[in-house]
Amino acid sequence: MPSHSVTSASGERQRDADRTRAEILEVAQREFARHGYAGARVDDMAALMRTTKRMIYYYFGGKEKLYVAVLEKAYGEVRKLESTIDVQHLAPVEAIRTLAELTFDHHEAHPDFIKLVSIENIHQAEHLRKSEALPNLSGPVAELISQILDAGRASGDFVAEADAIDVHMMISSFCFFRIANQHTFGALFGRDMTAPEHRERHREMIGEMVVAYLTGAGRGGPARGPARGGPAQNGPGRGGS
Repeated sequence: MPSHSVTSASGERQRDADRTRAEILEVAQREFARHGYAGARVDDMAALMRTTKRMIYYYFGGKEKLYVAVLEKAYGEVRKLESTIDVQHLAPVEAIRTLAELTFDHHEAHPDFIKLVSIENIHQAEHLRKSEALPNLSGPVAELISQILDAGRASGDFVAEADAIDVHMMISSFCFFRIANQHTFGALFGRDMTAPEHRERHREMIGEMVVAYLTGAGRGGPARGPARGGPAQNGPGRGGS
């Protein structure tokens, strides 16, 4: 009995520690996204959590390590989402379109992720480079896209000599720009890119852009991939995407 009590107490302490770490990361992510790395203050984070700066440092070791942990969490969430795409049971055209739309949905739902990436680019990835975990998080999405591209070339759906990283950049750039540049774009062109009336059009647009590129439709040739929910068709336009 005593050993069981010790084990239960140890497990509960671990759960408490995990919850505390998760709460600190949640608050820190909001603060770093709102104020940037330089402007965010650990004292303010502690006040928001009704804890102490010393407690935050106990779990993370310092402001920079906390910031790096926030970046790891943010990137880890999008990589985890990408891994849910079932490449084995989706046709290549549908798989790459699903990845594009999933990225679109994630970036729209997580504006703090967009802000954090923008902030870290201002710092020229200075802090990101200090993470041991982040470089390993990039491999799975490149491998995922490579699998989709290989399957698409084998089936004859994809004709472009595409590079997995280039395709990832193509998808990310559209989805990222729409959120990151919504205010300047709106001021210059008088259009709110995130307004509900544009959402479905933009979501479909990114999927069709990448499919058109991979199937060769963007070069004026026949689009060889099947349309969503339909058989393969010849000729340009959505019917052949």
